[in-house]
Amino acid sequence: MYLGSTTGTQLDGTPQATISIVQLFSNPHAGWIARRRVAALRRRFMVEGITVLNGDHGSKPLMIDRRAQHICCAGGDGTLRHVLAALIESGREISVSVYPNGTVNLVAREIGYSIAPAAFVQRVLKGDHRGYHHVGLIGDVPMASCASVGPDSYAVAAVSLALKRLIGRAAYIVAVCGFLIRWPRVKITLKNAERELVCEAVYVAKGRYFAGSWSLAPTACMRSQTFEVIALQNASRRTFFRLCWSMLRRLPVGEIPGVEQFNCTELEITSEEPAPLQSDGDIVGYLPLRLALRLAPIEFS
Repeated sequence: MYLGSTTGTQLDGTPQATISIVQLFSNPHAGWIARRRVAALRRRFMVEGITVLNGDHGSKPLMIDRRAQHICCAGGDGTLRHVLAALIESGREISVSVYPNGTVNLVAREIGYSIAPAAFVQRVLKGDHRGYHHVGLIGDVPMASCASVGPDSYAVAAVSLALKRLIGRAAYIVAVCGFLIRWPRVKITLKNAERELVCEAVYVAKGRYFAGSWSLAPTACMRSQTFEVIALQNASRRTFFRLCWSMLRRLPVGEIPGVEQFNCTELEITSEEPAPLQSDGDIVGYLPLRLALRLAPIEFS
C-alpha cells in the first residue's frame, strides 16, 4: 500500500507534500447508491494507510480542516462548487480530486477520474496526473465548468429536486417541456472592455463539457486562462433546439446564424429583468452578475 507516498513538485518547483490525510466531502442528500460508493471510497483510502477526515456537512459554508493535506470531493459539479468555495475561503493551497458521484460530472469527466474506488485512490496517491486549473468566479461563487442564462437556466430554476434524485439529468428535459408554451425570452446585455453585445441567451464555458458528454465549446479547457462565450442573439424555440441539435451531433455551434462566439477573462451580464443564471447545474444567482477568471490556479490531482 502507498502509506501516503505521493511525490513530485508543485507549480513553483518546490517539492510536493506527501498525502497522508484526506478530507472527504460528499453530498448529504445523495441517494443510497451514491452513499455506498462514498463508503467504498473511504475504505479504499484507509486500506492505503490514509487518514480520512469527514467533510463538515452540518454548516454552510463548508470548512476545510487545518490537518487536511488533500481534499476529495465525492459528488457532482454542484458539490464541487461548495468545496472549492471553502478551499478559496481557507486561503490554503492544497490539491483537490473529484470522485464522479453526482447527477452530472462535467469536471470529473474532463479530468478523467475513474468511478472505481481502487483506480481513483491509486491516481490520487501516485500524483502522476496533476493539473493546475483556473476556475471562474461569479461574484464570489466558484464556477468550475460552465454557466448560462437563457431557456436552460429557466429549466434549472424550475427543475424538481425530488425528480432529479429519481431520474437524474432527465429531470432537466422534463423542466424544459414544462414551459414550451410560454417560452422564456429576455434581453441580455454582455459587456467587458472589448465589446458590448445584446442577446437573448448566453453560455460561458470554462471546461469542455456541457450537460453530459456533449460540448458547446470543444476547445474550452479548465487549464485555459480565458472563458469561451457563446451568445444567441435570438433565443427562439427553433434557435435553441438547433443549438441543442448541433451540440448533440458535435457540430460547430458558432456556424449557426445569429450565434456569436468569443473569448474573454471577465464579463458583466445584465438584463431587463432578473433572469436566473445557472452554473454547474444549479442556480447561483439572478442578473445582474459579473464573471471573472480566478488567476490563482487550483491543483487537481
